[in-house]
Amino acid sequence: MVDTETYTIEGPDGDSDELELPVGLVDALAEQGEDPTTVVAEIALLSFVQRSHAIVHHAEGEVPGDLEAINEKAEDLFEERFGMTFGEATGHSH
Repeated sequence: MVDTETYTIEGPDGDSDELELPVGLVDALAEQGEDPTTVVAEIALLSFVQRSHAIVHHAEGEVPGDLEAINEKAEDLFEERFGMTFGEATGHSH
């Protein structure tokens, strides 16, 4: 049986939630010497950007303008964190 470890996510209003992951998963996804909390944060950012990108660029019908601006900012934050655009990282561009 695999044990789990818990990461706590805290929001800007002070609310929090816990994320339970199997022990070893974060280490398996980390680059050598990378801090586990950094791995969790980077995967969270990647997931948010993937989802916002999909909503804005691959949804059927009209996309509200605020979502386009939100996605653009998310992709900018991705580039600041990873040093490459979302398109470069995923091989997917428009």
